Amino acid sequence: MGHQTQPIAVRDTTAAKMLDLPATEFHKLVNAGALPKPCNLGHHVRWRVSDIQAILDGHAARPSEDFEL
Repeated sequence: MGHQTQPIAVRDTTAAKMLDLPATEFHKLVNAGALPKPCNLGHHVRWRVSDIQAILDGHAARPSEDFEL
């Protein structure tokens, strides 16, 4: 029996899928400040799964200003 590990950080396309969004919409929301910024791991850009999960659970901080896309 193999042991699968859960990722703690994911690419933009995976993060967008977690929120059921197209990648372009995901990036618009990140740029608008509605979604968290990524972290850089060397040359790799990743989003923390815990940040995405907090959004899904309703525990993420709200943007300080209203915004329009």
